Amino acid sequence: MYAIVEIAGQQFKVQKDQKIFVHRLDAKEGSKVDFDRVLLVDDGKKVSLGAPVISGATVSAKVEEHLKGDKVIVFRKKRRKGYAKKNGHRQSFTALTINDIKVGGKPAAKTSTAKKEDDSPKAETKKAAPKKAAPKKEAAKDDLSSKTVAELKEMAKAKGIEGISSMKKADLIKALS
Repeated sequence: MYAIVEIAGQQFKVQKDQKIFVHRLDAKEGSKVDFDRVLLVDDGKKVSLGAPVISGATVSAKVEEHLKGDKVIVFRKKRRKGYAKKNGHRQSFTALTINDIKVGGKPAAKTSTAKKEDDSPKAETKKAAPKKAAPKKEAAKDDLSSKTVAELKEMAKAKGIEGISSMKKADLIKALS
C-alpha cells in the first residue's frame, strides 16, 4: 500500500515504515504529525484518486530528527572584470518515518482507468469532423510546394503566365493556384 501526500508544498510517494526527508517542519523531535492532504491511495487492488484530495484520508508520521543537507557552493564570476563571489548554502530538512496510512470514511475517488475511458471518446468525436475538410484545400498547395522551381516554370509557361523568369518559387505557386 502506498500513498501520494503533499508535505510542506511538495508531493511524496510514501509507504509504511519509509523514511523521507522533507523541508524543515515546525514540530519537535519525537512528536507525531498527521498530513491530511492525501492525493492518491493504492492498496494493491483499488486506486483511490482525490479531486484534489481524498476526504478522510490521513498519513501519520513521526519526526525523527532535524538536520541540514550537504553544502551547496554558489560561485559567480564575470571574466576579465575582477568580479567573483563565493557563497554557500545548507538546506534545513526534517527526517520523517511514516507510521500509518489511513483511508477513513467514503473516499471521494474515481479509479484512474475509468476516468481515462470517459474522457477519450468525447474528445475524438468533436475533433474528427473539422479535420476532414481542411486537407483538401491544402493538398493542392502541398503538390505545388513539393515541385522544383524548374517544374513550376514549365507549368506556368504551359498556362501562358508572363514574367516567370524573375519570379521566385512562392510567386510561382501563387500565380498557379
